[in-house]
Amino acid sequence: MRWTMIAAALLTIAPGVSAGLTPAEEAAGWRMLFDGETWDGWRGYRKEGPPEQGWAIEDGSLRVIAGGGGGDIVTDEVFGDFELSLEFRVSPRANSGIIYRVDESKPYPWMTGAEFQVLDDNSPEAENGLHSVGAVYDLHEPVEGKPTRPAGEWNRARIRISDGVAKHFLNGVKVAEYDMHSEAWAEKIAGSKFRDMAGFGMQERGRISLQDHGNDVWFRDIRVRDLDAAMPGEARLFNGKDLSGWDAFLENGGDPAGTWSVRGGVLVCSGEPNGFIQTEAEYEDFVLRLMWRYTPDAPGNSGVLLRTVGEDRCWPDCVEAQLMSGNAGDIINLTGGAIEMERASGRRGAKRHGAERAVGEWNEYEIVCEGDRLTLFVNGELLNEAAGCPERAGTIGLQSEGVPIEFREIGLSPIE
Repeated sequence: MRWTMIAAALLTIAPGVSAGLTPAEEAAGWRMLFDGETWDGWRGYRKEGPPEQGWAIEDGSLRVIAGGGGGDIVTDEVFGDFELSLEFRVSPRANSGIIYRVDESKPYPWMTGAEFQVLDDNSPEAENGLHSVGAVYDLHEPVEGKPTRPAGEWNRARIRISDGVAKHFLNGVKVAEYDMHSEAWAEKIAGSKFRDMAGFGMQERGRISLQDHGNDVWFRDIRVRDLDAAMPGEARLFNGKDLSGWDAFLENGGDPAGTWSVRGGVLVCSGEPNGFIQTEAEYEDFVLRLMWRYTPDAPGNSGVLLRTVGEDRCWPDCVEAQLMSGNAGDIINLTGGAIEMERASGRRGAKRHGAERAVGEWNEYEIVCEGDRLTLFVNGELLNEAAGCPERAGTIGLQSEGVPIEFREIGLSPIE
């Protein structure tokens, strides 16, 4: 099906395929963290340069050489909220790890940063689920049925931290999640071998480390994006002060100031009457990111209207990224023509799974419109894709549909 092309272009690349960055990835802020040829951006832990032994750059990979004694390596850069994606390959029974938000105050990276466990699960170590591949090492077991590839084959790992919520993905599937600001996380640390390591797993910023555990392991196609930074070429569609750059359509023709307002840098929709606001400018190929939340006592219905054209009416000619509470990530086809959607029923294509936070908490939407393809991420999880969408420029709208909803940090990066 055509939507598999979209997934390949947006970091669900099949293991073993190092395709480089696509225009959509670049627009979303992704960049290579290892160039495949030099040590640029990396050095030995607590050292000024790369390790003198135990590591090699081999066929576009960073290789840990078994018994080489090179020690762990770290990035030159320090990251707060970030997303990391890489491929790893292990030798039989090999052990390693990707450790993040590391500082260099202690002898080893694992003493300050949590670890995405890298392991050949066909080894005795994996009998302890807390030590198996994809685990938050010694703290959080991965899900059952995780998609693991054996020693000698490439696996893709992805780590995402946003607002304290960390997620581990293995070969495109979320396998672990925790909130570093929660009591549950603090209790896990308190019951582990890390309990006497002050600050462990609580760092707000730190380096990314690749571990030398004494076994042959390879890392490649290492890419990262800084979630604290704007996307390249990003235009802020909402200035946090007023509705400059937006037009309103209300079903009853009333004053939009009664429906849409700005409070404390947040775009507030009272919910009634039905209608929408839309950008004055039109956009064709882009990555759109925004935050939304419903008030705790009022889950409801809204949506993001994409490439809207033609006559203004309550449900205009567009494709809608659904924001109905509990169904964020559904796709609604309002174009009047046919588009290809997974799990399609009528004009709706249902999301793959739920990824919303509790009602009242902020959620992140990332929407990629490129050519005839649409891809939706909610809180960093790929939820839906469609192909055959009309290729055109149009406005972007936010729905008012009966229930209060709030928006902020609405930014758009064009795909060149």
